[in-house]
Amino acid sequence: QVQLVESGGGLVQPGGSLRLSCAASGFTFSYYAMSWYRQAPGKEREWVASDLGGSIRYGDSVKGRFTISRDNAKKTAYLQMNSLKPEDTAVYYCNAELGWNHFWGQGTQVTVSS
Repeated sequence: QVQLVESGGGLVQPGGSLRLSCAASGFTFSYYAMSWYRQAPGKEREWVASDLGGSIRYGDSVKGRFTISRDNAKKTAYLQMNSLKPEDTAVYYCNAELGWNHFWGQGTQVTVSS
């Protein structure tokens, strides 16, 4: 049974940091590209960052502030978020992709507010 379980979200003040985790099970984690997406209320889901195994990419809105990483031994992906802004408020989802296979987690809420 494939599962992606996000954790680490919460309420943080502007300028603060959070580290999201995505624990995977039920598939060969190391084979898959891992990505983070987010969706703010009333907006479409937005791509945030991807770890493609050989390369890492970031959306323009998070470049220089967020860092994606993975630990294949722990089957876990991470998103370190620094210098958070109110506009980063959203539900954050992790995604695993290999060819036609796409798996999604249930999401974790991140709220940036004073």
